[in-house]
Amino acid sequence: MSGTGQLGFAEAFMSPGLGTNRRLERLDALIDWSALERLASGVREGRRGRPPYAPLSMLKALYLQALYDLSDPGLEEALLDRLSFRRFCGFALDGGTPDETTICRFRADAGAVLEAAFEEINRQLDAAGLILRKGTLMDATLVASTSRPPPYKAGAGARHPREPGAGWTRKKGRAVFGYKAHLGVDQGSGLIRRLVLSSAKTYESEVADRLVCGDEGAVYGDRAYESKPRRARLRAAGIKDRIMHRRNKHMASLPPWQQRRNDLIARRRAPVEAVFSALKRLYGLRRAKSLTLERNTARLYAAATAYNLRRASLIAGC
Repeated sequence: MSGTGQLGFAEAFMSPGLGTNRRLERLDALIDWSALERLASGVREGRRGRPPYAPLSMLKALYLQALYDLSDPGLEEALLDRLSFRRFCGFALDGGTPDETTICRFRADAGAVLEAAFEEINRQLDAAGLILRKGTLMDATLVASTSRPPPYKAGAGARHPREPGAGWTRKKGRAVFGYKAHLGVDQGSGLIRRLVLSSAKTYESEVADRLVCGDEGAVYGDRAYESKPRRARLRAAGIKDRIMHRRNKHMASLPPWQQRRNDLIARRRAPVEAVFSALKRLYGLRRAKSLTLERNTARLYAAATAYNLRRASLIAGC
């Protein structure tokens, strides 16, 4: 079949405007996809037989799936029905497109590639001057499990036999079973720079250091991220400590200066909530869609990449 950018003989007889999608054209123009093609070529490497579809086409299809919050059957149907999707992915107009089983299998094999591609796209966005490095906004949000939760009375440590990576936690007095998505967001641009998906029972502080990039001017976090060793590491790295203070058991309330400082930090870190809101409303992050932590992490990388591409296109004014 034709590779990406080679849509086949049928296109020569089509109106040039047929199947155009300005949004997808802007996203496509943002990135040098040849670097992604090299990464995607490693999927299913070493298996017998040649993959029926170009790996880059499949990778771009996963980004479309995240961008439009489509199921595997929904993506299969859209690739058959929408010429703009074929153009973006590079599937020949007179050729076949992957079915839902092929899409599922590719994504299952592409976990490491989706992570590497996320980092490569961020590298390109950084080279274009879109990552500001003024600060990193750290926060986490809960993602419901795809399975029906096990009985909570079994204890917070109860696990689901079909979804072992999910766990219990409590938020505002309500028990939630699922996962926790941890993000490090670039202050000012709103681009996602780091991410971790964990069981919901994982405390934010346990993964906080993985969200620090090391080249930002400051790190902003709520009380859950407070840690004396972390504050010391940030100072040693020359990064401004903008983590809120937490009242300890010996304090009736925080000193006024600490409360004032917390209020100022809360205002600065508020934009991270808009990122979570977009991921949940537009990219399907309200609920997990797979049974394993690894596959849900792959989906989160795809969603974060799609979010960053859309966000970057708005910033760049493409």
